[in-house]
Amino acid sequence: MNFKQVYNTRFCKGFRKTSRILFLIFAFSSLFLFIFSFTSGPFWIYYRMGTAKAGITEKPDCIVLLGGGGMPSESGLIRCFHAAEAARIFPEAKVLIALPGKTGDTNSSLARMEQELLMRDVDSIRIITESKATNTRAQALNIIQNYPGLANQNILLVTSPEHLYRAVKTFEKAGFFHVDGFPAFEQAIEAELFFDGRKLGGRKYIPEVGGSIQLRYQFWNHLKYEILILREGTAIIYYKLKGWI
Repeated sequence: MNFKQVYNTRFCKGFRKTSRILFLIFAFSSLFLFIFSFTSGPFWIYYRMGTAKAGITEKPDCIVLLGGGGMPSESGLIRCFHAAEAARIFPEAKVLIALPGKTGDTNSSLARMEQELLMRDVDSIRIITESKATNTRAQALNIIQNYPGLANQNILLVTSPEHLYRAVKTFEKAGFFHVDGFPAFEQAIEAELFFDGRKLGGRKYIPEVGGSIQLRYQFWNHLKYEILILREGTAIIYYKLKGWI
């Protein structure tokens, strides 16, 4: 059988058809996400994910800081900032750090997250840890196993906005009686970031973008939000299929 005959077999025809369909789906999806990033939609979806389970309805007995990336990292530092703020508001609450790592290693992300809280005036006697679990489901199960008294107490979860809904639902499914959420939103800069490129020199034939915050910042931020939304949406679907939420 020569190459032309192989190319025209039923299998190859089906493969080419499927490939074209997948390519078109990918192309249209990419085009939609590109156009959608110029709208306010990605921000509001991201905002909704961070506020759907947010709110403090009861005074927390324990503030659970869910670790993000390593330390230092953007997610780790901003979660520590908000956890310390919650600890300041509720000075009687314990602060539990849930992040895999070696408790005896002062250079581990777990130890550095604890050091960050200490720098923000959280008393060391308030801090406890859960260092074994490597996903949200395991963190909830390990905490309720190692600290069973927390099951019937008021828990306040501190985590990234896109992760908050899944985290709260996971802890509730694991057996925690009352779980509130504290989203670690970032704060936008207060200053206006416009500039006049004509005063800064450079090549005059390059278009000016100093007056367009949309092109310089919002478009790229919305692309980032879309990735976070897609990633977390996939995780939520998986957790639901597994029966973890």
